[in-house]
Amino acid sequence: MPVGLEHPQSLLIIEGIRLSASSADIYKEKRNDIALIEISDDGVISAAFTKNHFCAAPVQISKDNLNESKPRYCLINAGNANAGTGESGIQNARIVCETLANLTHCSKSEILPFSTGVIGEDLPVEKINKVLPILLKNLSGDHWLDVAKSIMTTDTIPKAVSRQVKISNSTISITGIAKGSGMIKPNMATMLSFLATDANVTKDCLDEIKNRALKKSFNRIVVDGDTSTNDSFILISTCRAKNSIINKKNSKEFTVLENEITKVCCSLAQAIVRDGEGATKFISIVVEEGKDEAECLSVAYSIAQSPLVKTAFTASDPNWGRIIAAIGNANVDKLDIAKVNIHINNVCVVDGGERSKTYTEDEGKKVMMEDEIILKVSLKRGVCCEEVWTTDLSYEYVKINSEYRS
Repeated sequence: MPVGLEHPQSLLIIEGIRLSASSADIYKEKRNDIALIEISDDGVISAAFTKNHFCAAPVQISKDNLNESKPRYCLINAGNANAGTGESGIQNARIVCETLANLTHCSKSEILPFSTGVIGEDLPVEKINKVLPILLKNLSGDHWLDVAKSIMTTDTIPKAVSRQVKISNSTISITGIAKGSGMIKPNMATMLSFLATDANVTKDCLDEIKNRALKKSFNRIVVDGDTSTNDSFILISTCRAKNSIINKKNSKEFTVLENEITKVCCSLAQAIVRDGEGATKFISIVVEEGKDEAECLSVAYSIAQSPLVKTAFTASDPNWGRIIAAIGNANVDKLDIAKVNIHINNVCVVDGGERSKTYTEDEGKKVMMEDEIILKVSLKRGVCCEEVWTTDLSYEYVKINSEYRS
């Protein structure tokens, strides 16, 4: 079960966005596994993709199409990643895009394909093409949750968030969805996420908001340390709201929109971790008083990706020796360990590089049993602070991934 994560409720309609979901029978069991997002022709789009060298065929095509045209449709399938499929995978994705283009009377370069699921298997082109007319027929502005459900793989719960904010006396709406539970250490975005707003904003400003939001959200999560072949993040603005156009990065309006979009991204990113494969703990790792961002993140990820630390959290074992070992293994030049302090929630475990004189094993055991944990490391080297969100590593994680293709 996800940690502290509830099923999303009502989601805001974004004027200029229509969506639908259906079943292409990609999975053995009957479920929705394909979705379509239609974008108004006056919208602007910003995107980020995986930096994995083995990026999937749809990632390659989406990158090319974004350089050529303004997208009108996002076509997403679950159950098949279309990665590791070579030239035939690219051709299969192009065939699907061309079929949709013919049905919608647009250019195939105006279609962005996305896939998630099993790597190395051929995309079921005929199954997908067969259901495209159904997707087009059922397009509606209120199908966000249906789409969020349809793109799930090992997720146990859909991830979706909406927010509203006033800008220039106009109400701005934002709705975002995401999927992902494992193969999570994005170096740009998450496995799949689609976020839309009706804010009136320029492409240049939207690109900058995307970059800043990703850095504070999806680029700060890790479940198992692996980066997917299919990671994609799409930020859309339909520009249908009545606010004065946001075209200056130093304006108050830009800051307000950036903050709200970042909040949605952070909620979705944390939802991915809370629903991490086999997760029983949601762990915030805060590294403070570092010299710079790089060393704070190095310490945070060294802890977050340590199987020994993660399994200790699963067992509620206050084995803080594993934590200091992970800190010592981080890329921090001339770390003075005699200054390092560690807190687990409100319990001081390490003070001045050694076991705190006030710490007891019973205290440690008690705090480690909580579902949500803040692990704070103070380096006493500067003023920089960074936070990373992660999970524990349970037996269920091993079970899920050992049976993934069965």
